[in-house]
Amino acid sequence: MTTTLYWVRKDFRLSDNAALLTAADGDGVVIPVCLWDEVVEAYGAAPKWRWGEAARVFAETLEAKGSRLIFRRGNALPTLRALIEETGATRVVWGRQYDRAAKARDTGVKAALKQQGIDAVSVRNHLLFEPWDIETKTGGPYRVYTPFKNACLVREIAEESLPPPATLSAPDTWPKSDALADWKLGAAMDRGADVVAQYAAIGEEAARGRLGAFVKKVAAYGEARDRPAVVGTSRLSENLAWGEISPLTIWNAVRGSAGAGTDGAKVYLSEILWREFAYHLTHHYPDIADANWRDEWDAFPWREDNDDAERWRRGMTGIAFVDAAMRELYTTGTMHNRLRMLTASLLTKHLMTDWRVGEKWFSECLIDWDPASNAMGWQWAAGSGPDASPFFRIFNPETQQTKFDPKSEYTENWIAETAGTVSKDARNFFDAIPRSWDMNAVQNYPKPIVELKAGRERALAAYKDMRA
Repeated sequence: MTTTLYWVRKDFRLSDNAALLTAADGDGVVIPVCLWDEVVEAYGAAPKWRWGEAARVFAETLEAKGSRLIFRRGNALPTLRALIEETGATRVVWGRQYDRAAKARDTGVKAALKQQGIDAVSVRNHLLFEPWDIETKTGGPYRVYTPFKNACLVREIAEESLPPPATLSAPDTWPKSDALADWKLGAAMDRGADVVAQYAAIGEEAARGRLGAFVKKVAAYGEARDRPAVVGTSRLSENLAWGEISPLTIWNAVRGSAGAGTDGAKVYLSEILWREFAYHLTHHYPDIADANWRDEWDAFPWREDNDDAERWRRGMTGIAFVDAAMRELYTTGTMHNRLRMLTASLLTKHLMTDWRVGEKWFSECLIDWDPASNAMGWQWAAGSGPDASPFFRIFNPETQQTKFDPKSEYTENWIAETAGTVSKDARNFFDAIPRSWDMNAVQNYPKPIVELKAGRERALAAYKDMRA
């Protein structure tokens, strides 16, 4: 009997898991392994914790099927080689990833294992389409979203989601495993991990529960998605990021729901394809993660990290809608999508701060952190990215709040200093933040960090000078 190592990375699920089914194909033994390797080591605080939680729940799921998840720490190639020697494995299977760091790791691992005589197999497991399968009529990747979306829709995505494996054959003797708890993956979050855990929905079962609840109201998504005080979104970004559910499973559920064909469903499926677009661009243009997509933006006079950015990080700008969002981020590890655009706009335009400062903070705080979507989102908001929002589109936080939080329900829920009754969410923020911030619920709320009209005019003048 052959022995296959199934290398689990961002596919912590049983259903619609092509990598797991490929590993289980045949009558051989399957040993699932999870590595704290050089890529995971570089994750920010909240993503690293959330990755560990996904692994913990998936390990429990595998145990219920008579299997196990073996944990090892170390760079991927030597760690896999050690496992191959210990187990006699002749094959290693994994789901592809497309960001620069993961591709560099995987390319090296595959070449080295093949040279060693090991069958190294990678499969599509994170996207609807491979980045090299969607091309323009003249060849090459799409650089604008709408024609990319149309090209995807022409394909008429109709695959059935894959079933979970019927069985996973276990070895007679399992290799030794690290204890996941000993890794202390939440250490960098300090006390914040216990707070964020109250808001996370971890594992495949939780993801399917969210999906089931969402498809019942998907028809209203077009309008509800812009109101942060209500649960109008699917909240599946957290589960998608770690592969606790696949984009195809979501796609099929929405297409098969009572709301299929409504404007709300169409808008939501467009968001799934926006994620796809981000990954395709990341694959073809890996520098998008940390370099301006448009070279001319290298001349823009953005500021490096600064005191204003620190006030932004702490939710102390004195601009209530923005501060509420930043506090939601630190407390829950997520942020409403409209507020992601708004907070990014304020930082990069009103405060003239480099988008990479904000991108780095989000990569530390988001439990739905996604290297492709995070970079694309920040470059879109800043104006420097592909198919980006025009720089002169500068969100006004006050008018945004009037339009999307007219009764200030969301804002008052998160800002204790100005609320009549302090909510549990607002208190949780002060329980999550570093003690060194020295913030509390009865402190004086600050005056606005910038006069919005003046900040807008300064940004537009800088933009005009750059273009000149």
